[in-house]
Amino acid sequence: MIYAGIDIGSTAAKAIILDESKQNIIAKKLMPTGWNSKETAGEILTWLESLNFPRSDSRIIATGYGRVSVPYADKTLTEITCHAKGAAFLANESGNLTVIDIGGQDTKIILLSNGRVVDFVMNDKCSAGTGKFLEVMSNRMGLTLPEFFALAEHGQEVKISSMCTVFAESEIVSLMGLGTPRENIACGAISSVAAKVAILAGRKANGTKNYFLTGGFCEAALLVKKLAEVLNAEVKTCPDSRFAGAIGAALLG
Repeated sequence: MIYAGIDIGSTAAKAIILDESKQNIIAKKLMPTGWNSKETAGEILTWLESLNFPRSDSRIIATGYGRVSVPYADKTLTEITCHAKGAAFLANESGNLTVIDIGGQDTKIILLSNGRVVDFVMNDKCSAGTGKFLEVMSNRMGLTLPEFFALAEHGQEVKISSMCTVFAESEIVSLMGLGTPRENIACGAISSVAAKVAILAGRKANGTKNYFLTGGFCEAALLVKKLAEVLNAEVKTCPDSRFAGAIGAALLG
C-alpha cells in the first residue's frame, strides 16, 4: 500500500507519495497550479500512473484550494489539518509547535499542542504578508523572485510602512524615484512581510517559541532570518517544507 497526498494551492501544486510505513517519501512532484486546477490535477494523475503503482494498492488524499478539482481522490481534507500534520512530521515534533505557512494568497498560523491543532488564524483578506506581496514587489522592480531574494541579500533594510500591497507598491515606486538602491528596497520588502507575519503570529501566541516555517519560501534564507529576528526565536524549516500539506494529506490517508 502506498499513500499519496496532493496539495493544489493557489500558486503551486504539490504531490507526495509515502511508502507503506508512512515514514519515507518515495516520490514527489512540484508544479505551477496554473489557471485550471482540474488540468493540474489531471497532470498529477498522469504522473502517478507513470509510477506504475496499482490503484487498488493506493490511497489518495487531496487538500488545498483546489482539492475539489481532484475527482480521483479517495478523500479531501482541509489544508489546516494537513499542513499541521505535515509540519509536525517534518519537524519531528509531537509536542507544542507553531506552524507558519506563507502561501501564495494567504498566510496561516497554526498552533499545535501535543501534536494536535488547537487554534489557527489566517490572513486571507489581504495579500500583504503573503507570497503575492513579494511577487508584486519583484515584478514592479523588473525581477524574478529568485533574483529579488538574491539582490536583497546584499541590501540594507529600508522601511516600507504601508500595510496594504497597493500602497506599498506606491511606496516602492517613490523609493525608486528617489534613487534608493534596489537591493535596499528588496530587503525592506522582505522585512515588511516578516513583520506582518509576526503580527499575525502574535494574535495566536501560546507561549511556545517553537516555530516551523512551511510553504514556498522555506529555502529563502533571508526571510527565515528576518522572521527569527522579529519573533525573537529560532524558526526551523527544511527544503521539503513546501510539501507539508501534501505530506500531511498522505499521512492522514
